[in-house]
Amino acid sequence: MRWLVAGMLFFLFSNPVLGITTSAESAILMDTDSRRILYAENIHDVRSVASISKIMTAVLAIESGRLDDIVTIGDEIDKSYGSGIYIQKGEKMSLRDLVYGLMLRSGNDASYAIAEYVAQDQFVEKMNQKAKEIGMTETTFHNPNGLDEKEGNYSSAYDMALLASYAMSLPDYREIVSTRTHQVKTNKNSYYWINKHKLLFQYEYTTGGKTGFTKKARRTLVSTAAKEDLNLVAVTLNDGNDFLDHVSLLEYGFQHFQTVPILKRGILSIYDELYYGSYFLSLKKSFSYPIMESEEVMIKFELSSEPKEGEVGTARVYVDDKEIYQEPIYAEKIITYQKNLLKWFHYGQ
Repeated sequence: MRWLVAGMLFFLFSNPVLGITTSAESAILMDTDSRRILYAENIHDVRSVASISKIMTAVLAIESGRLDDIVTIGDEIDKSYGSGIYIQKGEKMSLRDLVYGLMLRSGNDASYAIAEYVAQDQFVEKMNQKAKEIGMTETTFHNPNGLDEKEGNYSSAYDMALLASYAMSLPDYREIVSTRTHQVKTNKNSYYWINKHKLLFQYEYTTGGKTGFTKKARRTLVSTAAKEDLNLVAVTLNDGNDFLDHVSLLEYGFQHFQTVPILKRGILSIYDELYYGSYFLSLKKSFSYPIMESEEVMIKFELSSEPKEGEVGTARVYVDDKEIYQEPIYAEKIITYQKNLLKWFHYGQ
């Protein structure tokens, strides 16, 4: 294999990088696209997470593909206490509207109705299975809402940021959690819900999130926000000043990081590459990454010394000498055609 260095890129922003602190026991700021951690404070400590657990409940409801089904509320809501949307037995409501009630008003009764309809007694098992699929290795769910009776739900700030990042890849989730108010009419009642997440009304870049509180977990909060090409998630656990801390975290990210396109999908031109002169070299994916002030980005191309078609090497991206991404390089033989210009002109009419 042969190495070719594409070059080094430097990014200088006008804002100086300042320290930041929060009131949280655990806090994280993450780029939802690359999963890069932009701020970390005890991010792997496992603790009770309260109602931000409902993000997973919403994900499973959405991925069931049954959001427009009508659900008849049954005895499952007898287990509910605390925050609710106050649905009644025999009431009929779409699964989609139940998810709105779950996320906007933190309805514990909605969580039980969703769990019963989507997977009955297997719902919590599915929550834990999905957590493993996403890469949440520090999480255990015991119920669909985060209530701390018997055994609550335990996770870390890091895992909850992974979950929120995954959830934001789902269009229905993005639409629901970004909604400020929602109206519902059923066979028994009419509802007007205002989203409990204050930052949707107070911070212009907010795209959603979830509030949480129990006496054991204290205040927990997930917030997502987007500005230009940067998509962020902030998570705090046991934070008595959570909304203000989230604004500080998100502003820190937006002021000091910039999403930079580093690799571009399509034909690749590598300076001083001679062996593959009769081939097209290409990448199948583009890659962008959030870069901070003064960070050094370097791209290296590793190519086979024996020209051939198919996968022939790897593009590797380094930030401050640490490899953060790699993408296969493909080669395709260039075929030259001799054309009869008169014939081509005739058939081209």
